[in-house]
Amino acid sequence: MAWRFALRIDPVASDDRRESFDDTLRVIDPGAPALPVGELSAQRGDGIFESLGVVGGHPQEVGPHLERLVHSAQLCELPTPHLAQWRAAIERVAAEAGEGESVIKLVLSRGVDGGASPTAWITLADAPDNARARSEGVRIATLDRGYALDVPARAPWLLLGAKTLSYATNMAAIREAQRRGADDAVFVSSDGYVLEAPTASVVLRFGDRFVTPTPSAGILHGTTQLSLFAHLEQRGFATAYDTVTTAQLAEADAAWLLSSVRLAAPVAAVDGQPMAIDRAFTDELNAYLLSPRD
Repeated sequence: MAWRFALRIDPVASDDRRESFDDTLRVIDPGAPALPVGELSAQRGDGIFESLGVVGGHPQEVGPHLERLVHSAQLCELPTPHLAQWRAAIERVAAEAGEGESVIKLVLSRGVDGGASPTAWITLADAPDNARARSEGVRIATLDRGYALDVPARAPWLLLGAKTLSYATNMAAIREAQRRGADDAVFVSSDGYVLEAPTASVVLRFGDRFVTPTPSAGILHGTTQLSLFAHLEQRGFATAYDTVTTAQLAEADAAWLLSSVRLAAPVAAVDGQPMAIDRAFTDELNAYLLSPRD
């Protein structure tokens, strides 16, 4: 991923009232050293982030991403992000995007070990080429996440519903899936329920009904999935949040992995078993997801 632009953000209190936040945003060289050695985002992954798709200079689903950033901050006991300040930063970075697809990343860290204030920055990069995944689909391997469906409710300190910087396990899962001949992974609970992919939500189609695993199971609530469900409901389809067994994943009429940058990637196989791809419908979904959305 080629980093093209970056801003350092001086976080202000959530109740700070002003008309402009320009003095809190500083352009930095995305290729130069920017973090001190004691920065906890690098030392311990102690921070949160969001990745926004940008299409033709328009940042997608800014509101839902900022709402999730606030939710993650609350779970991780970080200062509440000032939404107007972060919106101003997103607008400043998006102005550098140009045509085509890009990705904006928001990061809020606990800061330097022993310090008194958080660290925050925002970057712009070219989006990877996802054309093949959107058209030909992705093969997935189901991987045991190592806990039962009720663990997130019993152990909230695991931060399973927060989008934290601690993504080593997610990346290890993708590497394991690739070792098994797949392109991506889907986590399942130890008692046999579908959760999510390492960097995407799972959506299944059963006839005219679309289902995604309920976020109460420690699943990161996908902003793209929320937007797509609203779109499908407007078109007259039924949508639902539900518990989904591993067997139901293989039995679905169709399935997709949804994320802000890859968008809708149809599932072509589950653990080596081929799955039907509705190419025309997938094209319709991605046409919607590529349209400007706030």
